[in-house]
Amino acid sequence: MADNARAKRLADLIREVVAQKLQRGIKDPRLGTHVTITDTRVTGDLREATVFYTVYGDEEERKAAAAGLESAKGILRSEVGRAAGVKFTPTLAFVADALPDTARNIEDLLDRARQSDEKVREASAGADYAGDADPYKKPGEETADETDDATE
Repeated sequence: MADNARAKRLADLIREVVAQKLQRGIKDPRLGTHVTITDTRVTGDLREATVFYTVYGDEEERKAAAAGLESAKGILRSEVGRAAGVKFTPTLAFVADALPDTARNIEDLLDRARQSDEKVREASAGADYAGDADPYKKPGEETADETDDATE
């Protein structure tokens, strides 16, 4: 079993090689400039690599890019083997990265929270306190209840 530092270095190398090959070496129109390699992870035994990618475009372009990556998997693995110089070249698995969708969902939730806060701010703009503005007792101050008790 390899150490984690070696797996990390191999993962970084795979990410760079695959990104460069997609940019310059693959002539598949389904890939083009729409695909971005976001992350790569390698198993501890250096046998399998998972390459995460995002696609700029709609659902149809995402499906086309996934098909293009599957068809280019052999060429990309050969390039990785040539660049890495390891005894066994890891198999490549391409997984669409969920990060952009998650970020979009978080942004939508934050927008809703901002709108809700704005509604509360507008509703409380002209409102008065139900009790005193400062409900806490401070040293040296007497309340109305204490003055009533003192007179009896």
